[in-house]
Amino acid sequence: MARPSTLPPALDALLSHPAARPLLARHGRERLKEGLRASADRLRRGELSAPDGGREELTALLVEETARRLEARPPAGPRRVLNATGVLLHTNLGRAPLAEAAREAVQAAAGYCALELDLSTGERGRRSDHVRGLLLALFAPGREDLDALSVTNTAAALLLALDTAANGRPVAVSRGELVAIGGDFRVPSILARSGASLLEVGTTNRTTLEDYREALDAGAAAVLKVHPSNYRIVGFTEEVPLPGLSPLCRERGVPLLFDAGTAAPVRLALGGGQPPLPTPLDAVDSGADLVCFSGDKTLGGPQAGILLGRSDLVRRAGRNPLARALRMDKLALAALAATLDLHLSGRGEEVPFFRMLATPASELQTRARTLVSRLAPEGVAAEAVPSEATAGGGSGAGSAIPSWAVAVTSPRLSATALAGALRSRRLPVLARVAGDRLLLDLRTVDPSEDGELLDALLEAVRG
Repeated sequence: MARPSTLPPALDALLSHPAARPLLARHGRERLKEGLRASADRLRRGELSAPDGGREELTALLVEETARRLEARPPAGPRRVLNATGVLLHTNLGRAPLAEAAREAVQAAAGYCALELDLSTGERGRRSDHVRGLLLALFAPGREDLDALSVTNTAAALLLALDTAANGRPVAVSRGELVAIGGDFRVPSILARSGASLLEVGTTNRTTLEDYREALDAGAAAVLKVHPSNYRIVGFTEEVPLPGLSPLCRERGVPLLFDAGTAAPVRLALGGGQPPLPTPLDAVDSGADLVCFSGDKTLGGPQAGILLGRSDLVRRAGRNPLARALRMDKLALAALAATLDLHLSGRGEEVPFFRMLATPASELQTRARTLVSRLAPEGVAAEAVPSEATAGGGSGAGSAIPSWAVAVTSPRLSATALAGALRSRRLPVLARVAGDRLLLDLRTVDPSEDGELLDALLEAVRG
């Protein structure tokens, strides 16, 4: 039990202290009361030393301690971090960072905006029109037989496509493509939520055209092909590509859906000996009737799911009641429109993902050596080392992009502890642990962030 001299003042006395007034204005009464109670509890437990003097000094101490802890609170919502992992599309870090033009568009749309208003007529407009024309111009120029629609994310796009095409009936999917990606994206679960039933085809490693034929004979109303994203099945395998499957689907009059996962405006090489990623139009020209892909992966935009394909199917998807539940909000629409416009304007290098991908390894090496030269006088053991970055975000298994990193060791902290110290900063830094060294890969660090990275390293190493 605390001694009488260290019993905290009453809460009303703490709240009425002059130093508490600005805290009350900034943080609100309930949060301030919660903070004052926490400080009083620390005093009772002996974690705070009572000052010499009377109750006034003790009150001032508790208010000061509360102010310090309130100011140290992390901001609400996702926090900005420095990504030194070398994973360009890091799902846990929000995937693609937005271009400056996209950020400006978000800011412009944050207030009142013409989201669903045709300014020329004063009549109600359609929010999808903000990106529909841009999507078609970028991904299907000159193709009047195709249409496009955007929704909240790729899972939503697939859900909408399945509900529209199958309408509660069976959908044929190869067992080798019943993928689970990330924490909770599972193709069978999405299919079930759409109301359709799963008709598994073939085996895990082998699916033939005859397997699909048998599924259609059994009543499948649609066929779904799924890009494997972040895994590969090797060895004794067989699958039916889109060009081989499309004639059968057309013969039977059933739509062929393709979940591409990720897509870019051009065939994109991501290293690691993997073939370039096909474009959505490649998939359509290979026989897919409807293609689903993401806006926040190799397109470099905000979270979005995009449907591209046969005009009649896309129009049906747009009229589906689910489309309203899955529609994009004004901020994501603004960012997506700005990103698409950059690509169409020939300014794709302003999209951070493409800029990071295109940065020569020699530039990263120079930056790494510069950082090491600035760490050395401070007594930090560091060296510039070759590294391998990766596209990430389910954009392809085995992508390997040559890079350079700053490798840091500390006599006081293990590499794991040093990584923890960097994450706990006001501006957290994410890095990779490799044995007894911490690697900070510069391919995912913007040059403008090098100074912040240096400060973070010095602070973490010094403790």
